[in-house]
Amino acid sequence: MISIFPYTLHEDSGSFFISFPDVPGALTGDDSEEATKAGALDCLTTALEALMDLKRPIPPPGQPIKDQWVVTLPPLIAAKVVLYEEMRARAVTRVEMARRLGVTENAVRRLLDLRHQSHIGQIETALAILGKRLVVTIQDAA
Repeated sequence: MISIFPYTLHEDSGSFFISFPDVPGALTGDDSEEATKAGALDCLTTALEALMDLKRPIPPPGQPIKDQWVVTLPPLIAAKVVLYEEMRARAVTRVEMARRLGVTENAVRRLLDLRHQSHIGQIETALAILGKRLVVTIQDAA
């Protein structure tokens, strides 16, 4: 599943910036390193939303190199990104997915809205319609 994105922290004249090498346009900054890192998830989420709005593919994250900073997408957001990518791969429109799920197109829009707190079961059902199964794994914290 697409969930861990490496980023690079830059410092320039007392300001800090984050860029995600795999996600075009994902850039944020602040006056402190801590505040900049704290904004990394929101920056990445916004960039992914923009790609989805433009109907562009979500680039797969590169393999982080040792000691590189990463952002891990929350499971709900990661599942929504995968649902979006699976719909794109199969040319299933929101209208078609709504028909298959027996819901309105607006409900499917919310399923794909990275900031909407959808029920994970709805995403699981949508993925099953596309021949996919949602699997959650738990790992030790690093």
